[in-house]
Amino acid sequence: MNQTVDFHLRGEFVALNDLLKLTGVCDSGGAGKMMVAEGMVSVDGVLELRKTAKIRAGQVVTLGDVTIRVLA
Repeated sequence: MNQTVDFHLRGEFVALNDLLKLTGVCDSGGAGKMMVAEGMVSVDGVLELRKTAKIRAGQVVTLGDVTIRVLA
């Protein structure tokens, strides 16, 4: 079952591992870092291996069947 989550950004960017935690995809920033390191996360359709990559409004993060849309 595909799930889409809209995340409203409060600043200029959010670190990828924090985004995964804040949207409830994982329980902690550390768990988010592990998911990124294991190659489970894509940003705008491209595999992302930087755990603290800066995610800005307009980007789309995917992890398995979860899609996170980052909104301003």
